[in-house]
Amino acid sequence: MSEKYVRPTWDEYFMQVADAISQRATCDRGRSGCVIARDKQLLVTGYVGSPAGLPHCDDVGHQFKKIIHEDGHTTQHCVRTVHAEQNAICQAAKLGVSINGATLYCRMTPCRTCAMLIINCGIIRVVCEKRYHSAEESEKMFEQAGVSLEYVSREILEYSGQ
Repeated sequence: MSEKYVRPTWDEYFMQVADAISQRATCDRGRSGCVIARDKQLLVTGYVGSPAGLPHCDDVGHQFKKIIHEDGHTTQHCVRTVHAEQNAICQAAKLGVSINGATLYCRMTPCRTCAMLIINCGIIRVVCEKRYHSAEESEKMFEQAGVSLEYVSREILEYSGQ
């Protein structure tokens, strides 16, 4: 006798969709996808990629910027692409879809800029697959703004050139 099929929870389902969306990403450093949903309904998606009509990292390489942090450590970021969360929010704006009161599903803790956009869009919950290597500032902002932040795993997502 075979085991009874167990459907994924809504969070598992939307994380699986975000993972599928990430396959369209055009930057190999952090192939990421994002889903915004409300009331068990998928509203919009986004993935990491260059602005429409501009060259992609996968085609022409990365556009790196180094950042020196207050504590003296240096990180390197590719600035050629728009983050998955930003692209999902842009899609909602383009399509006239309200994301107020929604949940955002993504691969890693949103960056500071994405966190600010998420807060101002009225998103009330963020579910991340893993933590970003410098997540503290975004985590604090979400806490102060009353946005629920949950992790599938507390493991830090590693990728090349961090």
